[in-house]
Amino acid sequence: MRFKILVALAAPLVIIGAQAASAQSSPPARTAPIFVRAAPISVQERQQGEQANAGILQEYGGPYAGPQAAYARQVGQRIAVESGLSTDAGAFNVTLLDSSIDNAFAIPGGFVYVTRDLMALMNDEAELAAVLGHEVAHVAARHSARRQSTATRNSVLGALGQLLVGAVTGNSAIGGLLSRGIGTGAQLATLGFSRSQETEADSLGIRYLTSAGYDPGALAMMLQSLSAQTSLEARIAGTGQAPPAWASTHPDPAARVRRAQTEAAAVRATGGSRNRDAFLAAIDGMVYGENPREGVIEGRRFLHPDLGIAFDVPTGLSIQNGRDAVRIGGGGVQAQFSAGSYSGDISSYLGQVVNKVSGRGLNTTLDDFRRSTINGIPIAATQLRASNGTSPVDVTIFAYAVTATQAAHFLVVTAAGQGLGQADPLLSSLRRLTPADRTAIKTHFVRVVTIKAGDTVRSLSARMAYPDLQLERFLVLNALNANTALRPGSKVKLITY
Repeated sequence: MRFKILVALAAPLVIIGAQAASAQSSPPARTAPIFVRAAPISVQERQQGEQANAGILQEYGGPYAGPQAAYARQVGQRIAVESGLSTDAGAFNVTLLDSSIDNAFAIPGGFVYVTRDLMALMNDEAELAAVLGHEVAHVAARHSARRQSTATRNSVLGALGQLLVGAVTGNSAIGGLLSRGIGTGAQLATLGFSRSQETEADSLGIRYLTSAGYDPGALAMMLQSLSAQTSLEARIAGTGQAPPAWASTHPDPAARVRRAQTEAAAVRATGGSRNRDAFLAAIDGMVYGENPREGVIEGRRFLHPDLGIAFDVPTGLSIQNGRDAVRIGGGGVQAQFSAGSYSGDISSYLGQVVNKVSGRGLNTTLDDFRRSTINGIPIAATQLRASNGTSPVDVTIFAYAVTATQAAHFLVVTAAGQGLGQADPLLSSLRRLTPADRTAIKTHFVRVVTIKAGDTVRSLSARMAYPDLQLERFLVLNALNANTALRPGSKVKLITY
């Protein structure tokens, strides 16, 4: 999370050091296409993609700067040309995003994206090609055009249902802010597809893999890893199981894996490249998880070293860190935390937030703001009333003077008159970092290691830089099970400092 006053979420979610030269893979042998190719990219689609690209980069942390970006671009372009959208690999702008979210997507115009943490979950080049091919297939099948028209028909609430303040619609001033936001590239690019569209994209992606010379079974293996990651993340968060961003609207995971395996067997050509060694060489040294400059999540704590603050998220609420805000939700509470510069008057800062939320000045004065301290930090707070179209909601804003030049705030949406619920302990937990807090803020990296004689999944997992669930994290990261016998000389991934 960076420093700026932010009051509305920019997008809902859907669903690495060797030198670049050492990560280059030999192109797999192509075969004749076994499907009808898509119509080429139109001028209008190219313009749409160019307009949306800047917003997507802003929401997802911008391009990743390491050599892994060139490798992802190479693989993405190789699989994208199989779609028929263009025979020119250079027509596809493939970006590795500097984000800890497990996500990948493509938008009209030849723009394809994958996050570094989703790339870290993969175990070979064919899996990377499978994910990117699946996303390109959505574009080739023109799924986004149907999705956008559906979003428009379903109104702001339907299209932005996963937004932080998605409950605030109707005629309220706050709702006006959201209605102005619908249609931005970052939002429409990542709205969920229907299950039938996901199934179609799976089928096309498998065929792209085959014609590009990759093992078509890679998609099923990647889906299994995503399912395992889903369960692990739910366990870490202490919440009920929910699908990861990339698989949020997909069919039942087990059924989807079986279908992908069946389709891969039906189209499997002789051989099929996996390029595991080249892939592992590419991701060795890649940043993993939250980047400390954006703040980090440690268990149920959020810590931001530059702001010098931390807060705790109550059990039952989920937390997700973004480039411009931290999103928190669950149990009838939707909230976000963000920050910005201020002049030393916390009430004036709160007034700026209120005006940004409302889109215009409200009949709210500084005298309407409650002033106090929380954990020794000066605060100002207020509550606004809005409507979701059928019932009222309360929008509560707490602003904190965290440094001499920086302030931060929570924006919380709850049912009107029901109180803050689980947001109450959240708001009161914000505090300055302790020395112990600061020692917890470290950058994690992907490290690829060679298995030695005597190594086991338990001995290697003990080297994972986490205080809990080391074995489980290691197994999911490497698509292994606890009884796997490791072969000396082969390689596995670790997450280390």
